Amino acid sequence: MPATCEARAPASRYAASPIVDLSVKADRDRLSPSAMKGFLNIMAKWSVRDVDAMGLLGGVSNGRFYAMKKAPEGAVLDQDELQRVSFLVGIFKALNILFGEELADAWVQLPNQNRIFGGAPPLAYMIRGGLPAFQTVRRLLDARRGGLE
Repeated sequence: MPATCEARAPASRYAASPIVDLSVKADRDRLSPSAMKGFLNIMAKWSVRDVDAMGLLGGVSNGRFYAMKKAPEGAVLDQDELQRVSFLVGIFKALNILFGEELADAWVQLPNQNRIFGGAPPLAYMIRGGLPAFQTVRRLLDARRGGLE
């Protein structure tokens, strides 16, 4: 009888990461401080004004924004805010893959003739359009990375 050969992937010594459920408060509590620190770092690299940063987070109040800015380790973001930060991290990464640091950091503030933006800066488009606009910008940049545009 012929021997069978089953192909098996080698066992990993790393446990699979649990799936994050942003509707679970414990997950949001755990992720929020690092998400807020990352968000603030991106805003600094992009030279985004505080009023625009508040818009990117979905229109948080001045008091709450400045409290989170002063002490990001105590920030607790809601599900929508965490999704926004997640998209911005992906956009930041894609820009830095596509362009040199100087252009990557300036890109969101530059007028853009792509029909998506209609001559406006991507920053204005994302503030105005919310999560669907964040997703569109992310998809545009990912398509460019893949050579599709």
